[in-house]
Amino acid sequence: MKHPDLPLEGGCRCGRVRLRVSAPPLATFACHCTGCQRMSSSAYSLSAMVPAAGFEILSGEPVRGGLREGAIHHFSCPDCMSWLFTRWEGMDGLVNIRPTMLDDTAWFAPFIETYTSEKLPFAETGAPRSYPKFPGEDEFPGLLKAYAEAVADG
Repeated sequence: MKHPDLPLEGGCRCGRVRLRVSAPPLATFACHCTGCQRMSSSAYSLSAMVPAAGFEILSGEPVRGGLREGAIHHFSCPDCMSWLFTRWEGMDGLVNIRPTMLDDTAWFAPFIETYTSEKLPFAETGAPRSYPKFPGEDEFPGLLKAYAEAVADG
């Protein structure tokens, strides 16, 4: 695993929404939950958790998509509907970006996979850490440290 060269820029499929990431990811994920399968039209969704201070919208205005209730807010392009990023209520300092929306994806590999209890039988990610649901809140500091060490070891 390696950190990407920063800043990273990217955008939706049609190009109307462009974004920039100027802080290194704190962790990378693949989520196998059925909600992510449906939102991504794939076997799992991919995410890179970045500090909110290192994330900005350069152009366009994403709209809230996915489920429109609850504490999780998914944002998409209003035209092509590409799922760009997610924010959570109460976790204002973090943003989960969809790394496949970035122009450079060569650096990305999932470190943690979640909701393996719902994964499709053929879906493999290569993530070194796996959880049947989400890791416990008490496990996150150790996971973030392990990710930082894995990236440092390159």
